[in-house]
Amino acid sequence: MKKVAIIMGSDSDLPVVRKAADVLDSFGVEYEMHVYSAHRTPNEAREFSLNARQNGFGVIIAAAGMAAHLAGAIAAGTTLPVIGIPIKSEQLGGMDALLSTVQMPSGIPVATVAIDGAKNAAILALEILSLEDSELAAKLEAFRLSGTEETLRKDKALNTK
Repeated sequence: MKKVAIIMGSDSDLPVVRKAADVLDSFGVEYEMHVYSAHRTPNEAREFSLNARQNGFGVIIAAAGMAAHLAGAIAAGTTLPVIGIPIKSEQLGGMDALLSTVQMPSGIPVATVAIDGAKNAAILALEILSLEDSELAAKLEAFRLSGTEETLRKDKALNTK
């Protein structure tokens, strides 16, 4: 199975990004995490994205706040799917990061999840990888079913009080 790359613009993004890693761990999917900045380490970020496919990655998750150019910079160097996680900031609540991540030019897409939406980024990465992995697809089906069952248990508990 291909690996997932998790790239963050700063180690201050780790508390959010850790949620994506936890999901990948729970599914037994291999990943690597790196800190690359589109602005402070542009050469390293570009080098990573240019070589990601050859290095065994199938999906890249890129998280950044503020200017949040990282997902776009990574996407510019690869044809692998890139999933952007806009990180919440004090100044604009993450709206700046959301708009920077989602407003990509035609031809360079970045799938974008909610502000601080690391869990959904990991699930989307798993769904992409499951296109070629039936075992992973089955695990995702079981995951969805457990969510359904949990919601129905909560509904029942609510209505029995």
